[in-house]
Formats: sequence, structure tokens, C-alpha cells
Amino acid sequence: MEKRIIAVAGGIGCGKSVVCRILIAMGYPVYDCDSRARCIMDNDAGIIARIAAEVAQEAVGADGRIDRSALSAVVFSDDEALRRLNSIVHAAVRADFRRWAEETPSEVLFVESAILYQSGLDREVGEVWEVCAPMELRLERVMKRNGFTEQQVLARMSAQDSFVAGRVHPRVIRIINDGCEALLPQIEGAL
Repeated sequence: MEKRIIAVAGGIGCGKSVVCRILIAMGYPVYDCDSRARCIMDNDAGIIARIAAEVAQEAVGADGRIDRSALSAVVFSDDEALRRLNSIVHAAVRADFRRWAEETPSEVLFVESAILYQSGLDREVGEVWEVCAPMELRLERVMKRNGFTEQQVLARMSAQDSFVAGRVHPRVIRIINDGCEALLPQIEGAL
């Protein structure tokens, strides 16, 4: 039987993680691209070496580990550096996701991604749940959660813009997470 693979997508602060926590509580497996990418970047010597060579030498500390704040400072102020980082990490995450999907004994799988189209994961899923929230609410959530300034949040939002010209998944369901619409009925309806 073919697995039903669903992406939970949307930009920073929209509430993807809340939707995914509900799915996990319902018993569904969820692949978290952010945490898996961090794990890969922390543990794959080849990826670390490529980041140092192709993105920014200062992004790798003297201990040979990724310095997240130095890496963020570079990629969120330099579009080309971000493109190079993404090209390195996205292929590794897609391969890791494919392994996970094959090994996970469930007929319905979810993958959480803020950059679904840029990462190429849109081609790995049968449908997309686009989590949406008003910009002001997203800004407020991220500033409160991460202690970022408005400018830092806006830079991340710009870098994560999920639009890729000419590519829209053929099956998209919108999940509204504006603090007013109840999430559980929307999730149950989408399932």
C-alpha cells in the first residue's frame, strides 16, 4: 500500500509546530525538517566541511562544530550564502527524509517544513497543508518565542518565503492558525 505523505508547511511563526504537536498527539509520525537539518549539520563531517568551504569559514568553530549564531549572521544578510547553504543541506535532508519515510511503519506520514518548495520536498509529498496566520501575529509570536527583534524576524521571513516561481503543489489545504479558528476541527477535516 502506498503511503499518504503530507507536508505541513508555512513560514516562521505561522504555527506549523502547533499543528504537528496535535498530529503527534493523535498518533501520527512527523518528520521535523529543522531538527533533522540541525542534527545532520552537527554530525555529518562532510556537510560541516562543505559549509566551512562554500558558505562561511567563521560558521565553523575551533571545535569543528557549526556556530549557529555566526552562520545565521552570514546567511540572513547574504542571499548567495543562504543559497549555497540550502543547496548543501537540502539534498541531505531529502535523502534522510526518504529513509525515514521508508522505515516508518505508518500509512500516513507528515513532514514539517518552512521552506517546502526551496528544499524540493514538495516533490516528495502527495499533499500540502499550508498553515496560515496574519503577519502581525507571526511577528509577535517569533519575537516573543525567540527574543528576536522585528528586523531579525522579517529577515528570516524573507529568507523563508515559500513561493517558488512556477511551482505550486497540486493539492493544497489551508489550515488557519489565527488564534480564532479552532485547529483540531480543521486538522480532522483535512485528514
